[in-house]
Amino acid sequence: MPEFIVRVGTPEGEIVERHVKAATARAAQEELQRQGMHVFATKRGTVRLSDLLPRRRRGVSTERFLTFNQELLALVKAGLPILQSFDIMLERQKSPAFREILDDIREQLKSGVALSDAFASYGNLFPPIYSTSLRAGERSGDLEGVLRRFLRYQKIIVDLRKKVIGALIYPSVLITLSMVMVFVMLTYVIPKFAEFYQGFDAELPAFTRFMIGLAKGLKNNIVMIAIFVVAAAILLRRWVTSTGQVLWDRFKLHIPLAGGILHRFALMQFTQSLGTLLTGGTPMVPAIEIASQSVSNHEVGGKIAAIVQNVREGEPLWRSLESTGVITDLAIEMIKVGESTGALTEMLANISEFYDEEIQARLSRVVAAIEPIILIIMGGVIGTLLYAFYLPLFRLSGVAQ
Repeated sequence: MPEFIVRVGTPEGEIVERHVKAATARAAQEELQRQGMHVFATKRGTVRLSDLLPRRRRGVSTERFLTFNQELLALVKAGLPILQSFDIMLERQKSPAFREILDDIREQLKSGVALSDAFASYGNLFPPIYSTSLRAGERSGDLEGVLRRFLRYQKIIVDLRKKVIGALIYPSVLITLSMVMVFVMLTYVIPKFAEFYQGFDAELPAFTRFMIGLAKGLKNNIVMIAIFVVAAAILLRRWVTSTGQVLWDRFKLHIPLAGGILHRFALMQFTQSLGTLLTGGTPMVPAIEIASQSVSNHEVGGKIAAIVQNVREGEPLWRSLESTGVITDLAIEMIKVGESTGALTEMLANISEFYDEEIQARLSRVVAAIEPIILIIMGGVIGTLLYAFYLPLFRLSGVAQ
């Protein structure tokens, strides 16, 4: 895991540098902020070879965490104490990694640590909204209601992700098969044509010679090309997960067809999270801070997080969000109405539902448009390859006649 050097101000008023190991610079900053420190600057420490290699991410899958909370809700609803509930779930937990985490949380509970603090001690391993929702439930005595609202929030996000992935399966398979076909033609079929044409004492067309040279170069340097592609992918991934996350997320918002869907998904995450937190009793300012962290797109989440100070100083939420430039006009108007009527949580739920429907409609249109586009492009590529190598045959047959 990479190391970051963070310049911070301690609660005692000292300015020191702390060395923190974290997945990203933002994660390192959040870890120190949770310890009550003010972050001034962050820079990456010495880069080691192990930091550039892919590593297995230690975490809990969304589906497994969803199942855990469904079981916890059922046990809490039945009136069982938290410790006894953890004992029951530990016996049935099949994942060794998650069982180890739950066992540690149970030990923290035995020592007097609150459930919310026990989950918060694992940092970004669990969604920030989860520990905050638990804390609100502990204060209000409505842990069951908090778990129910969190489960509803998680199911909405998970269902939407499944719909997006399901819609993209066919185009992905189509692109993969087309690329495999082109690769086979360049590395196997075209060299066979080249051997065939060597028996003729005639000059080949320039386009055919170019394709033969391209095919030979690809076949002779396939190992080096594969190494370069893998290395470039690893470096790109490391850059994206460290200093380039915001730039990468900004680029994704401008991708034709897909950018609008990703933008609305980020806004749905924010409105759904904010509504869940406010309904659970979390104050507005910390609710905005946590909801902005739940946004998967760092460009959108960062702009929303920047409004916290404005809201803290008394500026209306709708006006602060309008200044970011990332919230749609319809959402701004609905939030404005919600604030003026005292029905903000209901309006946020309506906005989330609207975004969900719009994402599905846009996704259907994109999938319907992308399939013929892929077929046309790949048909053109394959047709061009066939033209390049059947053209000499046509010319030779003309000469023979």
